[in-house]
Amino acid sequence: MMRKALLLLLAAALCGSLPAQDTDSMAELLASFNNHPKADIAVELIKKYEGLHDRSDYPYYGYGHRRLPNENLSYDMTEAEAEALLRKDLAVRYKLFRKFGKDALLLTVLSFNVGQGVLLGHGGHPKSKLIRKLEAGNRDIYREYIAYCRYKGKQHAMLFNRRKTEFALLYIP
Repeated sequence: MMRKALLLLLAAALCGSLPAQDTDSMAELLASFNNHPKADIAVELIKKYEGLHDRSDYPYYGYGHRRLPNENLSYDMTEAEAEALLRKDLAVRYKLFRKFGKDALLLTVLSFNVGQGVLLGHGGHPKSKLIRKLEAGNRDIYREYIAYCRYKGKQHAMLFNRRKTEFALLYIP
């Protein structure tokens, strides 16, 4: 509990340049995300597979946060600050997928790696088969989920293992 309070405080500090109401809504988003029973598992999975980024990974900071315009970030951030930034990113994505109920956290973690536009159908991408299946009420999504293991058109073993691990730990039957 103390750890979550500290992370919320760090996230609020990272959002210091936002207007007060945006900071309040961000705190609500973070609380909503952190209240999920498997939120800590999701964070640890991403930390494991992403690793802490350094200058060679520009424009990515912390555990995979992509720098946004007018955002002041440093590669000298602590692990706690990087985790707070990760939790903030996941909370924002979690809000997009809350309508999928039990599968919201699973989709949040997948979208952190592949992008929400690929799943939801933005930016020239059609809506994914995974999302279409869930919208139709079909939760038999294992094959569609692990299909997101390709890099430059080829199946990548590490991504395949990552998807299997994410599904095994985050899927709620």
